[in-house]
Amino acid sequence: MFKDILEKIVTSCSGGVGAVLMGFDGIGIDQFSIEENSLDLNLVGIEYSNVTKEIGKAADILSVGTLQEVSIKTDHYYVIIHSLTDEYFVALMVDRNGNYGQGRYLLMREAPSLRRELV
Repeated sequence: MFKDILEKIVTSCSGGVGAVLMGFDGIGIDQFSIEENSLDLNLVGIEYSNVTKEIGKAADILSVGTLQEVSIKTDHYYVIIHSLTDEYFVALMVDRNGNYGQGRYLLMREAPSLRRELV
């Protein structure tokens, strides 16, 4: 079921490359990527899970609220990380020529479905 939701997010987003559902512990749950993409989404998720975990800790220390979303912009991609629970997040990779705002919207729209499946 996770893969269906991730596929819906990626294919509905202009420039969507792939999405991964992962625990903040770096353990991947499921992923979907466009076939011609050679990017290792599991590795992307593992590396960014550590960064996101630290940002969440900083938000907690500063008492600014719970981490909800982190966006990373590189030369080639936007990486949008949306926190689902204290233990899980979803990361969407969007090509730099793609629609970043649409990706954010799709993650917010589909987050409740992913949360329901996690329970």
